[in-house]
Amino acid sequence: MCGIRLFKKFGALFKFFSDKFIRRTNVLDINQNLRSLESLLGFTILDKNIFIQALTHRSYFEINTDFKRSNERLEFLGDAILGMIAADYLFEKYESEGEGFLTKARSSIVNRDRLAFAATGLNLKNYILINAKYVGYSDDGLLSILADSFEALIGAIYIDQNIEQAEQFILKWLIYPFEEEHDFILDKNYKGQLLEFSHAKKLDQPKYTVQKIEGPEHKRAFTVQVSIGSQIYGTGVGRSKKIAEQNASKEAINNIKSNSI
Repeated sequence: MCGIRLFKKFGALFKFFSDKFIRRTNVLDINQNLRSLESLLGFTILDKNIFIQALTHRSYFEINTDFKRSNERLEFLGDAILGMIAADYLFEKYESEGEGFLTKARSSIVNRDRLAFAATGLNLKNYILINAKYVGYSDDGLLSILADSFEALIGAIYIDQNIEQAEQFILKWLIYPFEEEHDFILDKNYKGQLLEFSHAKKLDQPKYTVQKIEGPEHKRAFTVQVSIGSQIYGTGVGRSKKIAEQNASKEAINNIKSNSI
């Protein structure tokens, strides 16, 4: 299961995200938020208003009547751009695959949970303008708010910059993080599975420690150990730290399933 699904299941983590929204609507500094967002995006925002609109949920009108435009139109535009970029990426990467595979893969990339997960990586929860009373209704609602804001941000980047910048944003924050071992298509996000397990059992968050790095610079081998609390759950090796962490998580999942831990 994808790690983002833990939002659906564990109330404590959901409350954490809800509280984040509530605090941000009480202490709002739009200009500071935009400067912080600029540093994450890696370019200078030309039209601040379009990004403010991208981050404005329609419920915010109830507490600030100066705001007249929500992010819904930008979400519509961003959704279309995302679909095109995802299709182009898959078309080029999987030359021998047919329509069925490509359609399924695209659906996996653009699904709500994946978008919400990418939004958390950007800390969009800290920037969204929203009436906090609407956040706590359901975890599904929270996921939709995050996913919709991510799509609206794509639309804003396209208008403010260009299609190339929108493509780079999508690749960096949505596609590349799941590219290893086809994580965005198959359920091989073992780190996410292990994180979900730890929350389900009310354990500490998994901790990854690099034990050693071997080999020449062009052919490195990373050894990573994953532990939860004081218990070591698995060890993995890979040509990058990220791959080693996934392999350590996979071993941990196998150990858990075999009841060896």
